[in-house]
Amino acid sequence: MSSTSSTKRTERPDLPSTVLVGRVLRRHGVRGEVLVEVLSDVPGRLDRGSSLLVTDGEGEPLAGAAARDLPSCLTVAAARPHRDAVLVRFAGFEDRERAAALAGIWLAVERERVPPLPEGSFYPFELVGCRCRDGERELGRVVDVVEDGGGLLLIVEEPEGAGEEGARSPRRLPIPFVASFLRRIDVAAGEIDLELPPGLAEACESTS
Repeated sequence: MSSTSSTKRTERPDLPSTVLVGRVLRRHGVRGEVLVEVLSDVPGRLDRGSSLLVTDGEGEPLAGAAARDLPSCLTVAAARPHRDAVLVRFAGFEDRERAAALAGIWLAVERERVPPLPEGSFYPFELVGCRCRDGERELGRVVDVVEDGGGLLLIVEEPEGAGEEGARSPRRLPIPFVASFLRRIDVAAGEIDLELPPGLAEACESTS
């Protein structure tokens, strides 16, 4: 994803140590293949010989992996495109029964293996956690980045404590990630400055 806003690229302590790049949907056929949904734009993530971490949906080590006889890391033995996904055989899981144990796992790489983007472009994991302001108004922090079919949305949750009055839940604001709304993005500082059209925040906010 990209914008025309400026940014300074350094490390931020809340960035994840791993980044999700795929999800095993189910086994396929009788040759040990599994169907993998690709979550990365980086070429070669599922090439033969690639090493991928076995994680849960948050990029953490998979709970109960040992009980399923799964290693912490898998190596791609073979891969081929299949519709909107990829059929993959992992080393040590080349038969139908072993492949079935992989269903539902998430695949990740260490953040250090994620290549830098051009200036003004951002990975979703860099934007999650950033504090958002519209002028002097604090909107909250980005808790998710989603594709709505017409573009990307920053899902911003209002500041902690803002929902305490009347015991209401914190509100979430979907903000289109478009250059016309963005004044500044500083990934290193975890800050996004916005200039939203009048009334947009009130029209779009929802209670989680």
